[in-house]
This record gives sequence, C-alpha cells and structure tokens, in this order.
Amino acid sequence: MMLQILLLLLPALVPSSAWIPVEDWGSGNVTASVGGSGSCDCHVFLPDTTFPADRVQLMQEVTRELTLNVDIQIKKLGDFTGKLGVYLKDLAALTDRVEVLESSPDKYIKLDFELLRIELREFEALVTQLKDTLNSNSPLFDNLYIEIRNMTHIVNQLESYDKSNLEVIRAEFAKLQKKLEECQTDQDFLEPDVGNCNHTGIMSLSKPTVVQMNGNLAPSYVYGGWGRDSNPVRGQETMYFYSGDDMPASYYVYLYSNYKELLQRTHFKRHDLTHDGMGNNYIVHGNTFYYQINSPLRMMKLNMTSNQYESRVIPAASDLLSYNYYPYQSMDFAADESGLWVLYASEANNGLIVIAKLDEKSFGVVEEWNTGAYKQTTANAFMICEVMYATRTVDLTTDEIFYSYNTRTGEEQHLSIPFTKFQEKYSSLSYNPQDRRLYMYNSGYYVSYGVKFRKE
Repeated sequence: MMLQILLLLLPALVPSSAWIPVEDWGSGNVTASVGGSGSCDCHVFLPDTTFPADRVQLMQEVTRELTLNVDIQIKKLGDFTGKLGVYLKDLAALTDRVEVLESSPDKYIKLDFELLRIELREFEALVTQLKDTLNSNSPLFDNLYIEIRNMTHIVNQLESYDKSNLEVIRAEFAKLQKKLEECQTDQDFLEPDVGNCNHTGIMSLSKPTVVQMNGNLAPSYVYGGWGRDSNPVRGQETMYFYSGDDMPASYYVYLYSNYKELLQRTHFKRHDLTHDGMGNNYIVHGNTFYYQINSPLRMMKLNMTSNQYESRVIPAASDLLSYNYYPYQSMDFAADESGLWVLYASEANNGLIVIAKLDEKSFGVVEEWNTGAYKQTTANAFMICEVMYATRTVDLTTDEIFYSYNTRTGEEQHLSIPFTKFQEKYSSLSYNPQDRRLYMYNSGYYVSYGVKFRKE
C-alpha cells in the first residue's frame, strides 16, 4: 500500500529538473569497456538524484503527525459528545426545577432565583463553548439557546411578581390566615361558589399566570388552544387538553390526566382527528372536542368516549370574517355555567358577532343574538353566565375587555377592563366555569387568568 502511494506521489516529489531524457545524456556521462569474458560493461553518471529519499522520509513523518492529530480530534469529539449528554441531562433537571417554580413559586426564596439565573448563564456559556469548539451549525444548539432563554424569561417574570421577599409574605400570610379563621362566615372573605352567577359581571382580571411552553416544546407553534374540560365526566374532573401547530389548524388533541401531567408533558391519550380542523377556538366539553372545519365552514364535534364525529352547518356564518390577531378564527366555541355556545360573524349582520346557544344532544342552534361588536377589530371573545365579553388590543403588552352583551336582558355595555399579556398575540381565549379562570394560548405559551367579579 505504501509503495502504491509513493508511486503516485513520485512525480510531485521529484522535481522535473531531476528527470534527464536519454538523448540529453552527454558522452562524458557514459563510458563503456569490454570485459575479460568479452562482455560489455556500461557506466552511467547521473548529475542529480532521481529518487528523493529524504523527501519521502519527511512525508512519512508528516503523515504520522497528521494521523496522531486526527486521533486526538476524534477523542475530543467523543469527549464533547459525552459532555453534551451530561449538559442535556442537567438542563432537563433544571427544566423540572423551573416547572416546579412556575406551579409553586412560594417554595423558593430570592437566593433560589439567583442560583437559577447563574445556572442558566452557565448552561448558555457551555452551549456556546461546545458550538464554537465543534464548529457546528446544528439546530440542536439553536433549540438549546431558545429553551434556556425561555426559562430565563420565566424565572425573571416569576420573581417580579412579588416573590423576591417570600419570608415576609409567609409571615403576612400567617396573619391573614388567622383573620380568615375568625371571619369564616363573612362572605367578603369567601371564594364565590363555582357554578353560580351571584355577581353583576367582571370587575378585573389577575396578572397572567404563565404556565409553560406548549406540549410540543415548539416556539413556532403560535397557533393552538389549551384548558380544562368545562363539563367533565365522572373520573376526569382534573383533565386538561392541548392542541397546537405552526399554522391555524388542528390535527390532533392531547389529553392529560391532571395539571402535573400537563406540566410534565405526559399525555395519557392522543386523538388524531379524522377530519382536520381550521382555527383554534376549540374547547373540550363533556369529554367532547368541539372545533371548526372548512370546505364548507361547519361545526364539528368528536365524542372522545365513543370516537364518533358529528357536524352541523350554520348557513349564516361567514368564513371571511375572523378575529383581529389570526385568520380562520371563524367559529369560536365557548362554555359557561349555562352550557355550550358558538360565536361567529355574519355578513348579513355586517360583520358583527352573533351569539348562538347550542343544544348539546342535537348539536343544533337553539337561539341567536346579534351583538354590536365588530369581529375583525375584536381580538377574542368568551362567555360567562350567559354574557359575552369581547377583547381588543391596547398596545403590545396590554389588551382590554371592551364590550359585553347580556343574552338574558339584551343589554350591551362598553367597558374598559385592561389586562396584561405575556406575548403580543393569542389565538384562543376561553372561560372555564369549573374553576372560574380564563385560559389563553399566547404565542405558543399556556397562560391563565383569575377572574374577579362585582358583587350584587
């Protein structure tokens, strides 16, 4: 093998000046004589060495050095691969810590927040070192950067929500708990009864609770929806659902047995939709997935117990009229204390939102109301106690509930109830009467709000 290599490299190793054609050999360079046995002895003198042995030796030494360097780099690559595996495990453990922090922020003090930030900075530095050392443009590194920065943002946001001095908060909480025990019969200190409508409407929304990124861990999945079953069947009272994609469509729905499983992204069931959906204003009600499909525009429901599909057309509903933030949000399903609803816009009603009450068994429209909210300037809408509330943009970080329509009285009101957004746009916003919270899918993140009502 080495001889073959030398033969191939010989023309390059020996300069052209070392090769002297026979016809150029001078007479002084060739001598001949007749031997004793009558044989002819010829002697040739060549002025240059025709085979550069010293260069071949140098080439062999260089080859050995290159081989050694390659072995060293391969070993380094193996070491870096092992380190990357360790870093990924550490990052997963840190993710679990952040998720616990999101669900129970009172378990940590200010030092824990700072330690989390230090660890996150160390992870980012390690990822940068690995990327530079390996000289790689792999999307794996980009995904790691995104995950680290998302967790950093969440940690900073959680700390800003008055969690930096938790020892003082705990002491104040103990005092408040004692007062609560003394005032158990005072209605002002009691949580309103879930399922009742003993109030006169929304007073305010809480700060957003940012749960985490979507179940696919995909920042590009800005379209989606999540929440709880608004009318759970027996044994599934704690069930959550999620569906998302990088386009305003629905192809599947994940089911999680409880909040912890949602945080761990461990679904117990996945339904792949036989009929693909469009839009993201879907809900789960009575273990049934209600969503919109197009061609033609119609309502669709999937009974997730029997796996049976059923659809209905609302002739007046227009597929050209969507909410302000995203396209294809033509039908918005909602549930409240009184049952199931769908909100849509009609060209006959000049693009204003129409409220339709649905019968769950027949899947038909029972009654309809025309509102004064123009759908294409509305960000989203939801139902609470037979009242529709509509939202709109204020600025990049703030929206407001600006309009309500009471289906019991036919009364409409123009409101100004501002609330903070985690990200600029959201593809779905729905109310759940089981816990009196609003569930928002906010540019790929699970976000929820507590609702405070005015007393009668």
